[in-house]
Amino acid sequence: MKVFFILLIALVNNALIAQNPKAYELYNSKGEKIDYNSMINEISVADVVLFGELHNNSINHWMELQVAKSLFNKDSLLQIGAEMYESDNQLILDEYMQGKIKKSYFEDEMRLWKNYKTDYKPVLEFAKANNIGFYATNVPRRYAGVVAKKGFEGLQELSGEAKYYFAPLPVPFDTLAPNYDEMMSMDTGHGMGISVNFVKAQAIKDATMAYFISKNIKKGYTFLHYQGDFHSKNHGAISWYLNKYMPGLKIVTISTQEADNLDYKDEYKNLADYILVIPQDMTKTY
Repeated sequence: MKVFFILLIALVNNALIAQNPKAYELYNSKGEKIDYNSMINEISVADVVLFGELHNNSINHWMELQVAKSLFNKDSLLQIGAEMYESDNQLILDEYMQGKIKKSYFEDEMRLWKNYKTDYKPVLEFAKANNIGFYATNVPRRYAGVVAKKGFEGLQELSGEAKYYFAPLPVPFDTLAPNYDEMMSMDTGHGMGISVNFVKAQAIKDATMAYFISKNIKKGYTFLHYQGDFHSKNHGAISWYLNKYMPGLKIVTISTQEADNLDYKDEYKNLADYILVIPQDMTKTY
């Protein structure tokens, strides 16, 4: 009879778990579960927080907003930047954030991503309402296209004004650096690998984001930056360039992963300082 009741309790508990699914789980770099407030307390002392996202994951974007709110409410010394805004649009962004132009002009003239209103607008409007400095850090896509075709040498052909919008030349580059080594080993089919210039086109994005973070960061503030997970996982890409442009920064990374279950996996090891795991079937925003 005792065994029967133990089995019954186990079945009830399993049924309750199944009826109360979780939207996410947080882990630290050791693979230990960590609660949200503990993570905020720990990342609040960082100079730079690189939040690696999945661009169409709804919980991911909700969490990005919560992290911004929590860091601001903790001491208000917060700056925000994002891959989703290109550096040559900083003037329009500044004019809108300072209330100098209407929202309609801003949204018409910025090159906003198609999921801006659902996924990125909430963070930007939060920053605007609280006078938080917001920075467009990504390279204009046309210049990434130049690199994909001609390599970094193609950027030398551009005007002095154009060169204001990307990382200073010459751009450091190493095919063995984290994430680029992964790209170099990819097979595009028929035994053909990724071209070096294609990898450099990703690198100019990382270098430019790192450059504008280092250029705008204020002492004593936390610079919260949003980018696709590739641009910050494995402590490479943006982190690698930040260590070139501004050695000594305390950089903390968050990686977002989708999975069939929320258990910690060996593949998450060394991926980031914090891992946000979200169910594979979570609602997508596009």
